[in-house]
Amino acid sequence: MTIRVLLVDDQPLLRTGFRLILATEPDIEVVGEAGDGVTAQSQVAALRPDVVLMDIRMPRMDGVEATRGIVDAHGDAIRVLVLTTYDLDEYIIEALRAGASGFLLKDTPAEALVDAVRVVHQGDAVVGPSITRRLLDRYAKHLPASREAPASPVATELTQRERDVLLLLARGLSNAEIAASLVVSETTVKSHVSSLLGKLGLRDRVQAVIYAYQHGLVKPA
Repeated sequence: MTIRVLLVDDQPLLRTGFRLILATEPDIEVVGEAGDGVTAQSQVAALRPDVVLMDIRMPRMDGVEATRGIVDAHGDAIRVLVLTTYDLDEYIIEALRAGASGFLLKDTPAEALVDAVRVVHQGDAVVGPSITRRLLDRYAKHLPASREAPASPVATELTQRERDVLLLLARGLSNAEIAASLVVSETTVKSHVSSLLGKLGLRDRVQAVIYAYQHGLVKPA
């Protein structure tokens, strides 16, 4: 199956670079480009891509509002992968809350960009361990302290193994890394992830990470 990708960035040079990288992959096709959020939403409606690579800071409409509109209109049918600068854009947490399936730094190596597109298309989220830690530490003041965090009645419904998986997710570990840490198969980890997301009413791994910090299950560094 070919993964149809829409590139959204107000810098034509960056769009060209991303296009050149993705065009070399036999299972990925760049179906269009947009230079702002308004155009991105219209292009999504017209082209129905599988994955949108979304910049944050753009004219007319920023990537956060564009992401929210795309997710509201198309749900899980179209995945949004947000691009941000090395300093971690201040809007990134809002983009994740708006429904983005993850985020990448703009200096991400070509092979990592390609892998991320495939991962997001498969329904998973892309959150690097070091970036997750830096992001949540940056916004730690907006999160409740562990001793003050309200206990979630839903969290008590998790099994001990599901709770273990959630804590490792919050550290940004991949399914393979979680499997190695818990000495179980990757298939078992995927089953636990699916189960805990369902019990907590969460959309994906990104929301699970935010949930763990908001409810004091993990402390910011």
